[in-house]
Amino acid sequence: MTVYELELEFSKEKNRLNNLLMLTVFGDIAGLPLFPSYYSMRLLPYIIPTFNTWKRNLYREKDITDIFSTDI
Repeated sequence: MTVYELELEFSKEKNRLNNLLMLTVFGDIAGLPLFPSYYSMRLLPYIIPTFNTWKRNLYREKDITDIFSTDI
């Protein structure tokens, strides 16, 4: 229990980096063509299991209190 808060922070950071990678590689879905589609299509089979979750998180409405919810 002494490292629970640290584990939560690492988990959040992992999710943020994963979202950034997905946005960089598959940004054309969100309207940001950053990566050539050839490489995106080569990576697509590895991303399929997490693709729907990523899209749901990307299009979810965010509030400023979501960022500071655990820092208070």
